[in-house]
Amino acid sequence: MEIGLSLGSNLDQRLENLRKATRRIARLPGTRVVAKAPVYETEPVDVKPEYRPLDYLNTVIIIESSMGLSALSDAIHKIEADMGRVRTEDRNAPRTIDIDILYADNIHQTTGSLDLPHPRWTQRRFVVQPLADVRPFLHLPGDTRTVSDILKSLPTSPLDVKLFRAQEQW
Repeated sequence: MEIGLSLGSNLDQRLENLRKATRRIARLPGTRVVAKAPVYETEPVDVKPEYRPLDYLNTVIIIESSMGLSALSDAIHKIEADMGRVRTEDRNAPRTIDIDILYADNIHQTTGSLDLPHPRWTQRRFVVQPLADVRPFLHLPGDTRTVSDILKSLPTSPLDVKLFRAQEQW
């Protein structure tokens, strides 16, 4: 099954956090990384004033995995916790790593723990831009537009994304 994952980090060694998370994901049973988008630097969204200086590094990786979605979600949460992610009531607090499942094949599901495709992916340039770099013609369930079409429809401000590292460099 093809699965798109969004990765972000705005604490500590941000680029190394993305690399480490990607390596850990690649070691999950029956899983391999098939594409990595470039890394982008972005301003944090909807955060407290004291968090505004903590820019994110964001990217998307595409994996193929034979793991079930529930097991994959649990494994991703474990990777986040092992890397120092602390979940609090403040959903937008700084974090060493944030990993979201964007989509899994053509699955459309809404459950308490996992909504696919990710319910806010089309509103986030820091997700859509790197996804468009690796899957520009992808149509996700529930949307007739391609990822590239969605990217073109997004405003460039107030949130802009700046290329941080090209794919070959990370």
